[in-house]
Amino acid sequence: MLKPLEDHVIVEPIVQEEKTESGIYLPDTAHKDKPQTGKVIAVGSGRLTDDGKRIPSEVKAGDTVVFAKYSGSDVQLDGKDYIILKDSDILAILVEDTKAKKAKK
Repeated sequence: MLKPLEDHVIVEPIVQEEKTESGIYLPDTAHKDKPQTGKVIAVGSGRLTDDGKRIPSEVKAGDTVVFAKYSGSDVQLDGKDYIILKDSDILAILVEDTKAKKAKK
């Protein structure tokens, strides 16, 4: 298991399957961009300020996040891909809209 230090976050990237409008799935060999979304697996203790105060991250394990396109370091552990990001590379947390979900039902 990876344990991030300081203001680092471990994210498991979410790879979207590519599908054309006609329903044809594109193979993995087709040109794909690096994923920009992922599930937070672990969060470090937070950034340490110059005066010694610890500022905790706004994200927590289990959050789905959007991060900067080519940020972080790719790591593979036990056959799974992860990205180690700095907290500042995370741009947003994806929040499920419960009203929209109820309206679809």
